[in-house]
Amino acid sequence: MSSKGRPYRTVNVGGFKVLIGRGEDDNDELTFNIAKPHDLWLHVGGGTPGSHVVIQNPDQVEVPREVIEKAAAYAAWFSKARNAARVEVHVCRASNVQKPRGAPAGLVHISREKRLKVQPEKPGADE
Repeated sequence: MSSKGRPYRTVNVGGFKVLIGRGEDDNDELTFNIAKPHDLWLHVGGGTPGSHVVIQNPDQVEVPREVIEKAAAYAAWFSKARNAARVEVHVCRASNVQKPRGAPAGLVHISREKRLKVQPEKPGADE
């Protein structure tokens, strides 16, 4: 996981770059300035604090389910729900993520999301 000095960590999963936010301000930077509209955006559900995760999709192809599930497991790991057996993660296109007016850093509103339950997983050195 290299990415020193950037507002996110980078992990490669199945040929896709997965970007993981480092904090509230960094989450906003990642979601609204780095992610492209066709990228996938992930975050733990239930209002649980955690990192915003983006699967970059520059070729605008169908992202394999295995890649989405692995990125969701990383989103669960980098959240306050890390110690839970299964965590609900919301997935949507980055274009479906909006910042409410006056909202604090890291707070967003999403639409057209899908939900999946995953076991939290720390990204490994082999990624």
